[in-house]
Amino acid sequence: MPQPHHPVNDVMLILERGNTLLLAERQNTGYADGLLNLPSGKVEHNEDVYDAIIREAHEEIGVQLRRDALRLVHVMYFRNPEGATRVGWFFATNEWDGEPVNTEPHKCAGIAWHHRDQLPDNTVRYNSLGIGHYIKGEPMSVHWHDSHTHQ
Repeated sequence: MPQPHHPVNDVMLILERGNTLLLAERQNTGYADGLLNLPSGKVEHNEDVYDAIIREAHEEIGVQLRRDALRLVHVMYFRNPEGATRVGWFFATNEWDGEPVNTEPHKCAGIAWHHRDQLPDNTVRYNSLGIGHYIKGEPMSVHWHDSHTHQ
């Protein structure tokens, strides 16, 4: 009997200020370096998706999030060209404590606010797809064997 497949669970934060959102430039990670992505990470053992995004936001950009201020806005089942499958949990909020700063300069070249309808071309596709679905009000999507690299 085939064994069940367990994809990685990722959490992504759409931190909103008006019509802008925060993106970080990856560096020294070995994957998608030079590209922009949302504050994000993997769900760890004994965490739920809310705990994970609260932890990641604090670790990566130094802000404190409240569970009740987070909105789950999109869920994506995704497989990149290398064949890795992931479930992306996209959360949005416009409420947080603290000013976002780059707290991981060893993995991030910098953070900046970008207009949500004009994402830079070098935004990680996995993230830009999720943002696009969120803007359209689409609660879930499946992206299987997309032909773009650095998903």
